[in-house]
Amino acid sequence: MNLVYFIIGACVVFLLLTGCDPFKTKISAKDIVEYNSSELGYELKDSLKIMTWNIKFGGGRIDFFFDCFGDRVLMDSSEVLNNMSNLCLFINKYDPDILFVQEVDLNAKRSVSIDQVDYLLKHTELTHAVYVPQWKAIKIPSRGLGHMNCGIAILSRFPLSKPEYIALPLMKNQSWLKRYFYLRRGILISDVLIGELKIKLITTHLEAYSSDVTKRKQLDILEQLLDSLNQQNIPFIFGGDLNVIPPGSAKVKGFPDSACEDEFVADDFSQEVDWLMPFYKKYYSDMTLDEFKQNNAPYFSHTVDGRGFWNRKIDYLFSNYPFSEGKSQTHQVDSIKGVTTMMVSDHCPVSVEISLTQ
Repeated sequence: MNLVYFIIGACVVFLLLTGCDPFKTKISAKDIVEYNSSELGYELKDSLKIMTWNIKFGGGRIDFFFDCFGDRVLMDSSEVLNNMSNLCLFINKYDPDILFVQEVDLNAKRSVSIDQVDYLLKHTELTHAVYVPQWKAIKIPSRGLGHMNCGIAILSRFPLSKPEYIALPLMKNQSWLKRYFYLRRGILISDVLIGELKIKLITTHLEAYSSDVTKRKQLDILEQLLDSLNQQNIPFIFGGDLNVIPPGSAKVKGFPDSACEDEFVADDFSQEVDWLMPFYKKYYSDMTLDEFKQNNAPYFSHTVDGRGFWNRKIDYLFSNYPFSEGKSQTHQVDSIKGVTTMMVSDHCPVSVEISLTQ
């Protein structure tokens, strides 16, 4: 096996030195995929519902190798379709007008090559989408992962236009070979026109396993983007998975679902507790820090242990356009048809509303 990896590595080195991208892992704006439904003419309402959700590539509560509770790598079609169906139950229950999703597969061996963005469009009331990968390769020669195309998407009832992509820094504390096949984080941006209100929609999924300054650099680029839009008086809504906990978090490491001891350790936030303070000072959010400090637990949105309960918040909605008071939700215990949000992903959705009559 070591000989196989050596040969693969040697071939990749040669091709990279000659300017090639043999496994097609690099990502640019050319990789953006746009989806447009023929079902147009959505009736404008007085308010706008927005949701963000890391859907774990339709993996539900299967114990995958990166969670360190199991060793699964691949799913069969019945598992993927069942989990995607359950995701749609909750999306349709809340009925969002805008949905940000992270960890959505477009064409990946692990999820039997199902286009999950297309599935969401066909099984919800959302009609338009833009997608860009964060992890792409015609073949990943590790753990049997095979071909991969997984990323982030923005779905909407309203037509989307002018999609943009901003590449984020890669981790530096990896071997060159691992970095070549590793995730390439980015920011996806799209315009949406709702009545006479033009809004920039933004999503991303920042680095989870960074032990260097990569995540900090990625967060700084996001902040600079939001600040630039705000200075131009351009309304924006951001939704995504930042892999950072809020200021005022009572617990910053040693979480009850900490099972990893190697490269997948992602739950020591002790050096990151103030990183989001500028976002809370400048923008509207799905919760206030005062609310969070009074009681962290109702706002937790993530755990890798499906037998436990949500134990940290890493999913966020921010905007320079006011959110409606009393309309924000962290959907920790929602249930429908005997299924709870805990069963369908390692994240629960977070939602807000915006009044269009202010």
